[in-house]
Amino acid sequence: MKKWIPYASALTMVVLAASISGCGATQEDNTPVSEPAASASAPSKLQIETSFYPMHEFASQVAGDLADVHLLIPPGVEPHDWEPTPQDIEKIEKADVLIYNGAGMEGWVDQVLASSNNKGLNIVEASKGLELMESSAEEEEHADDEAGHDHHEDAHEHGGLDPHVWLSPKLAIQEVRNIEAALIAKAPEHKDEFAKNADTYVAKLEALDADYQKELGSTKRKDFITQHAAFGYLAKTYGLTQVPIAGLSPEQEPSASAMTEVVKFAKEHQVKTIFFETLVSSQVADTIAREISASTAVLNPLEGLTEEEQANYQDYISVMRANLEALKKALDE
Repeated sequence: MKKWIPYASALTMVVLAASISGCGATQEDNTPVSEPAASASAPSKLQIETSFYPMHEFASQVAGDLADVHLLIPPGVEPHDWEPTPQDIEKIEKADVLIYNGAGMEGWVDQVLASSNNKGLNIVEASKGLELMESSAEEEEHADDEAGHDHHEDAHEHGGLDPHVWLSPKLAIQEVRNIEAALIAKAPEHKDEFAKNADTYVAKLEALDADYQKELGSTKRKDFITQHAAFGYLAKTYGLTQVPIAGLSPEQEPSASAMTEVVKFAKEHQVKTIFFETLVSSQVADTIAREISASTAVLNPLEGLTEEEQANYQDYISVMRANLEALKKALDE
């Protein structure tokens, strides 16, 4: 509670500022693909706000041309510690649907929704109904060692749940189905279109899942070291073991004892690749890699696409296929 009270107060001020801000100001849209303004005579489309990249991708695939899907968290911004601005609050106030991952990923959601006056807003927690994992004992130990690290504590006041369900293609399918159901509930007249769009995208995710099962089922080793404990669901789904250097928050600094334990594990198991990620510094992974004469490689948690990735037309499936190749290479070394 001592961490939540000042955060809640600050966010309440943001909500208040949003409620009195002028509505005629030009807003910057974080949506990866620019969208033309609708004319007064154009048919009304659903206005959907999504929290961070995977939610935007899944919603866009299901909605198709029937909605304008917007992204709240800007490209290249790490979402764990992001907080909404008054302009972001205003977007939610005007939206028909808000889609977020849940499981504690978006720590700002409860406070924003409690202060919202948008009675027609459909709220979609995409991870609802999924079997969620708690952070491992090792990750909790890291958190205890770094008890003064505000980034970690603030981001995980949700009770130690792991929110990274979208990194398992099998669980991503369930999130897509949750979004499909919510959009049908909001606009039942478009039920057939939403269902067709969802089925088309789910077929691609099922093919991705099948490739993960095939490629990772026969690797030489089953353990991999990551800088950020984001890949627990992926590991569980495909029979692997994630060995995280730090905990669930990518900004968390690992303790000296945690670093020592990871180095010991890497040497004993002859690990040759240490994974780091986009959007945050690779310094910790680089340090351990130098210590054990290993290389580093990217394992992308898809918490947000960079502008370069967008320019190269990367998306959830292409990045997850790159992750599969990186994992297979490291696990067969």
